[in-house]
Amino acid sequence: MEKTGDFTDKADIYAKYRPSYPNEYIDYLFSANQLKGDRLVADIGSGTGIFSLQLLERDLNVIGVEPNDDMRKIAEQSLKLYSRFKSIKATAENTTLKEKSVDLITVAQAFHWFDKKAFQIECQRILKQKANVALVWNSRDLTNPIIKENAEICQKTCSNFKGFSGGIGENPEVFNSFFKDGKYEYKKYQNDLLFDYEGFLGRNLSASYAPKENDEAYKRFVFLLSELFEKYSKNGKIVLQNITRSYLGNV
Repeated sequence: MEKTGDFTDKADIYAKYRPSYPNEYIDYLFSANQLKGDRLVADIGSGTGIFSLQLLERDLNVIGVEPNDDMRKIAEQSLKLYSRFKSIKATAENTTLKEKSVDLITVAQAFHWFDKKAFQIECQRILKQKANVALVWNSRDLTNPIIKENAEICQKTCSNFKGFSGGIGENPEVFNSFFKDGKYEYKKYQNDLLFDYEGFLGRNLSASYAPKENDEAYKRFVFLLSELFEKYSKNGKIVLQNITRSYLGNV
C-alpha cells in the first residue's frame, strides 16, 4: 500500500467530511454475495471506518485493515461499541489474516493506493472459495462544470494532484487485469452530495493531495475554493454531482 502517510494529520477532517455510500449499493452487496449476519467481511484500507460502519449496521462481522495510525485510531474509537468489529494494523498486500477465512473483501475509496498484483495474490490467499472482491468509489461526475472547475483549482495549487481518486477513473484495463479472466460486474449509483461552505471546504481539504494548513499553497487553495463556492452555491449550499462506482467479482 503506497504512501500511507499522505493522510496523516488529515484523519479528523476525513472522518468528518467524507461521504458514506448509498443504501441501494449496500443492498446490492448483500444480495449479490448472499451476505447474512454470520459472514466475515475484510474491509481493506478501511481508513476512519466510514464503510465499515455501514456494514456493521447490517450486523456483519467486519475486520478493518488499515496501516495509517491516525486513520485507524479514529475508526477504533468511533466503532468501539460494535462487538463485531476488529481492527488490524496491516497493509492490503499483507493483511495478516488467515487463509481462506473471509467471505467478502471490500475496498472503499482505497484500491488506487494498492500494489494491484500483490493485493490480488493476498485476496486469493484469504478469500474462501468463490468469494468476491468489491471495489467501490464515490467519484465526482467529471462532466459537471463545478467538478471541472474544482479539478482545475487542484491542478493549479496541489503539486501531487493526478486526478480525483488517484486518476484511476473508469479505465477498464486496471479492472480487467485484477479480476479473474477480466470478468466483473459494474454498477453505478447517483449519490449527489449537498454541502454548506464548511463541508465543501472540508471535503476538498480531506484529499491526500490537498495542501495542509502550514503549506505554502494552502491559502490560495482555500481562496479559489471559496470563489468557486460563491459562484455556484444557492442559499448557502452547493451540490456536487457524485457517482458511486462499484466493481464486483472473483480474483
